[in-house]
Amino acid sequence: MNESLGRLRSALGEQSSYDAASQCSRCGYCLEDCPTYIATGRESFSGRGRNQIVRMLLEGKIAKPADAEEALSTCLLCGACTAACYARIPTADIALEGRRMLPGNPSLPAVILTKLLARHPALFRKLLKTAYALKRSGLPRMLGPLLDLWGLGALAEAERAVLAPPRTFLRERLSLLPGVGTPAWFYFAACGTDYLFPEIGLATVSLLDRGKGPGAFLQNACCGLFSYNYGRLEDARFLAQSNIEALERAGGEASLVADCSSCASFLKSYPGLFPPDSPWRSRAERFQSRVRDVLEILPDLELSEEGTAPKPVPAAYHESCRARNGEGLAPPYPLLRRMAGESFRDLPESGVCCGGAGLFAFRHPELSDAILRRKIAHIAESGARIVLTSSTSCLIQLARGLSKYYPQARVMHLSIYAAEASARTHGSQTGS
Repeated sequence: MNESLGRLRSALGEQSSYDAASQCSRCGYCLEDCPTYIATGRESFSGRGRNQIVRMLLEGKIAKPADAEEALSTCLLCGACTAACYARIPTADIALEGRRMLPGNPSLPAVILTKLLARHPALFRKLLKTAYALKRSGLPRMLGPLLDLWGLGALAEAERAVLAPPRTFLRERLSLLPGVGTPAWFYFAACGTDYLFPEIGLATVSLLDRGKGPGAFLQNACCGLFSYNYGRLEDARFLAQSNIEALERAGGEASLVADCSSCASFLKSYPGLFPPDSPWRSRAERFQSRVRDVLEILPDLELSEEGTAPKPVPAAYHESCRARNGEGLAPPYPLLRRMAGESFRDLPESGVCCGGAGLFAFRHPELSDAILRRKIAHIAESGARIVLTSSTSCLIQLARGLSKYYPQARVMHLSIYAAEASARTHGSQTGS
């Protein structure tokens, strides 16, 4: 059996995995908020259904644990059930504990990818650059099989959302930034931002520099979320320790800012990776206290105080599940309305998962597409032409959905939208 956490942090404190799962009374309040239940109507695809399946696994009442694989692997880990639950039962973490009990979990591709990210990041970057070079060479048909051969098949799907793969990764550009004596902030480069969308990181850093003063790049490792979600707790802890040590070496008390809400949420969850009596628990708690999602930072920057020039293109906002349910962050609507002006559109079910959820869209394409179609229908109903969000997983999923079902609109990270709005303001002020 694979390693499990054994104890989960919940609204009632720290509990054993069994006690957390047993706390579910099967009341059903989670049903109308669970995207996979809404899409299928299947009890085993609901929050309460998954809680009962894990409880039965722990009690030894499921003769063939592999029989639970479909129900547990189809959990989006979006946290909507926990947000709807009066007891705030941590169903996503319970589902992950169940996955770790299943034979053949994690899969070989997941093991390869997590090992590369955690232990051999330089090799990972070389492999990815080779893949990108192949794409630019006009031989895209070779790219998918090559990534599959390396155990990186999911990246073959993800890179299709990147029309122009970056020649230089974000961390290479940020490493050239001049050093500062006492940074006003530290920047955390998420993997999606680093390897797929470096323009997001550059926009975030520009906004932070303008609004908070000079800062510094942390030179961080992967946050560990992928390792955590796909059964590699040892690698997740290794990465967490690497990032904790990096921030401790950097010193000071400045915030650590991440512009992917999925990563920011996981960075804030580091204490749960370590036992209460571990010295790493207190270090993780100090680290956690300094982590900020860019959603928490942007409304307070000076650019917001100065105001921004509205963009005359209808824009709506899709909430990242990790920001909404993992971090408990409300959408920055005042800032959004200031940036979009009268062009801002309310998005029905803005806080419902888009069906991306990391590799979920590639492992369960039909179910993911059903959830995605509902999201795109709401975007079309709103009349938006720009969809804003704060997670790179959402960017990839929404880009796929919009190109397929509603090509009149495009998706954009909030940092880029804010940087453009700020640039318009500076441009109009300069012109006057």
